[in-house]
Order: sequence, then C-alpha cells, then structure tokens
Amino acid sequence: MKKKLYSLFTIFLISTLMLTACGQGANSANSKENNKNTANAAVNNKKDTEENKSTDESSKVDIKLGALKGPTSLGLVKLFDDSDNKNASNNYNYEIFNSPDEVVTKIVKGELDLAAVPANLAAVLYQKTQGKIKVLNINTLGVLYIASKQDIKSLDDLKGKTIITSGKGATPEYALRYVLKQSGIDPDKDLTIDFKSEHTEVVGALAADENAIVMLPEPFLTVAKTKVQGLNTNLSLTDIWDKLPGDSQLVTGVMIGRSDFIDENKDAVNSFLEEYKKSVEYVNKNTEEAAKLSEKYDIVKAPIAQKAIPSCNIHFVSGDEMQKVLSAYLKTLFDQDPKAVGGKLPDENFYYKEA
Repeated sequence: MKKKLYSLFTIFLISTLMLTACGQGANSANSKENNKNTANAAVNNKKDTEENKSTDESSKVDIKLGALKGPTSLGLVKLFDDSDNKNASNNYNYEIFNSPDEVVTKIVKGELDLAAVPANLAAVLYQKTQGKIKVLNINTLGVLYIASKQDIKSLDDLKGKTIITSGKGATPEYALRYVLKQSGIDPDKDLTIDFKSEHTEVVGALAADENAIVMLPEPFLTVAKTKVQGLNTNLSLTDIWDKLPGDSQLVTGVMIGRSDFIDENKDAVNSFLEEYKKSVEYVNKNTEEAAKLSEKYDIVKAPIAQKAIPSCNIHFVSGDEMQKVLSAYLKTLFDQDPKAVGGKLPDENFYYKEA
C-alpha cells in the first residue's frame, strides 16, 4: 500500500514538474516573440519617422531670400535661426547685403526670390519691370534720425550746414527732402546733403569728424554712439513727419517678391509670411535673445542690437492694412516728385494679398 501511494505521489510530482517546465517554455517563447514584435515595431516606427522627415524635407520649397543689414535683417533673425535648425516650413537660402543696389540687381536677375528693399524702390521696380514684382508686407516704419554733437533742436537749425547720410534715390533721401520742403527749407539751396553709399560709411565719416551732422537709421545710430562720445539724437524724422499735414506714415522698408515665383509658390509664400510675422514678434518681445541672434548673423554686436531694437520700429503689416499705409506713403512721395515712385503710382496688382 505504501509503495502504491509512493508511486502515485512520484507520478504526480513528475507530472507537475513537466507542466511547469512546459509553461515556462511557452512563456519564454511568448516573451521572445513579444520582444521580437516590439523590436520590429521600434524599427518600423523609426523607419516611418525617418521617411516622414524625409518627405517633409523634400516637400519644402527652396527660397532665395535677401535682406539689408539693419532693421529688416534684425526682424528676420528668428526665421534665419529656425531655418538653420530645420524648424522652418521652407528652406531659406538667405543673404544679408549692405546696399539696396545689390539687392535690386539680384532680384531683377532672378538670383533672389524675395528681398527687403526701401519702400519707394519697390514702387520704382514695379514700374521698371512692368509688374514683375509684388510687395508682400511692410517690415519697417520710420527709423531715421538726425544726430550730432551740435545744438540742433529743429530743422531750421540745419540751414547752412551739411548732413551726411546714405540712401540716395531711396527712402532716406525722399523722406528727408519731404520734411525739409514741408518745413519751408529748400534741400538744394538751404543746406548740403552729402550722400555715402552705405550706412557704415556715414558712421566712418562721423568718426573722422566729430562735429559732423548725420542722418542714420537704427541700429547704425547706436553703433555711431559707441564710436563718438557725446553724440546726441537731435531729431526723429518720424516725429516730424507725424506732425505734418496729411494722414500718411513714414515707411522705411518692405519685403518684395518676384511675381512669377509668388504665383508658382503661393502656399510657400504664405507660410513665409506667417513665419516672418512670428519672427518680428519674437524680436520685439525677446530683445536680449534677438540681440544674440543679431551677433550670430553678423548684423550688429549683441550689446548694440539690444539697445537699438526698441528704436528700430520693426513691424509686420500685410494685406489690406499694408496697402492702405503704403499707398498713402507712396502718394505723399509722388506728390513731391513722381520719380520717387517710378513716374506713377502702382496699381492694385502691386499689393500681394494672401490667397
């Protein structure tokens, strides 16, 4: 009897051990299969991510973008940075220029797709190219200042003196001439305007003669103040302009684009405008960080940019509001001298409206 019971117990024990071993084997097999499936899923997810990233990159439009060293390029620094970090909706191949003439030449030749230019030059180009460019947005309002170490409190104090500036044939010249004429001063007889080719040359002339009177935009005025101790901001052309009769505003810069490029890439252009607007907002709200980007992109050193940005009047105005503000400004210039806007005022096709 004992032997029988012992035999039954032994059989039960062996059966239990066998079942346990089988269960562990099954679990091990299932675990291996699960691990294999998990690994395959990770590989597939990585592959999908890489394929999606590749697709996203391939769907981006390459845009050749030009900006001028100054307020227009300062407003774009966040967009530049996003593009470099592959966080922009387009691939921006950007270049920063010292002179508007360089930008105009390149966009006429098709070497740039979009470019920042003085506001009146946009109208001139529209006429010269027979409508082959459009204006996308206003990027800078009034940003011109008269500065010197002299006691200058009004435009009348400029009579008989020489003003050194740049921007002949562009917004600086016509804005200065307009405010002088409206104040009863003949810009050709009552004073002398000495034009340089670039803002940096104006700063250099001031450094060479500390008694000189200059008209400069920001951030170059702040640069000049670091070179000439005691340099004062005497007058703001924007403040003078705003007190004159009429309802126009002083507009310094705009962004233009080639009409054929815009027509072929409307979605890309619209996304550019969205990113440009965000860049302008970032620069105006995050002065310290934007100043660092200014130095990164060799516009001006960070300490200078941080001081200058609040006075740079960087804006983003597009659509109907852009047309209203810019057309009023161009009409003011046209009434003064039709050549300032290319002989006649631009028609409706000059102003880009998002589709």
